[in-house]
Amino acid sequence: MARAFPLAGLLRLRHLEEDQAASHLAAANSRLEESSVRRDRARTALGGSSTEATSVESLYAVAAARASTRGMLADLDALGRRHESAQEEAQTLFDAARAQSMRMEKLARRHQDSVAADELHDEQIIIDEIAATSWHREESAR
Repeated sequence: MARAFPLAGLLRLRHLEEDQAASHLAAANSRLEESSVRRDRARTALGGSSTEATSVESLYAVAAARASTRGMLADLDALGRRHESAQEEAQTLFDAARAQSMRMEKLARRHQDSVAADELHDEQIIIDEIAATSWHREESAR
């Protein structure tokens, strides 16, 4: 019977941690992409706004709209920087979780290789015993 990997529970835990970190990274990437799209739309809106003023009131309205859009752009830029920071942190956590998981997987493979080598060794001993017993029987029968 093959020996079970003694750290199998820890390996499962490392895989769960890696999956959780991957989920957080995917969410951070999604928020970052969404923030980028919003910023691009706001920049497009700012660039596409009309600059024709037919009166002083319309000039004030255009100036107010542009100032509002610039303020919104500044807020979106700040939010984007926060999302970038959160994405970088999530990436770092995922990389660390993946590295731990890979180390445990290597240990599991080494254990599996060791068990297989032990089983082959045990089989070889049995084969050698059978061959030796058979040889001694033939020699004593002569």
